[in-house]
Amino acid sequence: MSVKQASVHAKWIIGRVIGTKMIRTVKVRVTRLVLDPYLLKYFNNRKTYFAHDALQQCTVGDIVLLKALPEPRSKHVKHELVNLVHKVGRVVDPLTGLKVEGTQFLEPFPDLADDLDKKMTLSEEIQELDSSAASKTASPPNSTTPTL
Repeated sequence: MSVKQASVHAKWIIGRVIGTKMIRTVKVRVTRLVLDPYLLKYFNNRKTYFAHDALQQCTVGDIVLLKALPEPRSKHVKHELVNLVHKVGRVVDPLTGLKVEGTQFLEPFPDLADDLDKKMTLSEEIQELDSSAASKTASPPNSTTPTL
């Protein structure tokens, strides 16, 4: 039984989507650092790949993982989209800790009134800490050290 080998050198590629105007196809740019042997300096080497996106889930700016196909789908499309590594614009709000895309929250925003009812006020917390500290100092510690 023979196994088909991919027609390209790189089997797995991570890159940034730069175009989605074709139907079920994305244009991905991969940037690699290449050392110039004479200058001993690294330069960006960019290459563009076309990949099959069956679900049309990518937008420009997404970071995606591509896999080489065993045989090309068309003249230019030789990879397929495996995973959307990072969706552009999806970040975590530092105040609430919820995921945000642009100005929209992706998770439902919790009710602030419920959180305020559950939390104790600062004065209640201080009183509780004082009472627990007072109860600890009132009870004598058990000492097992022998007296001379």
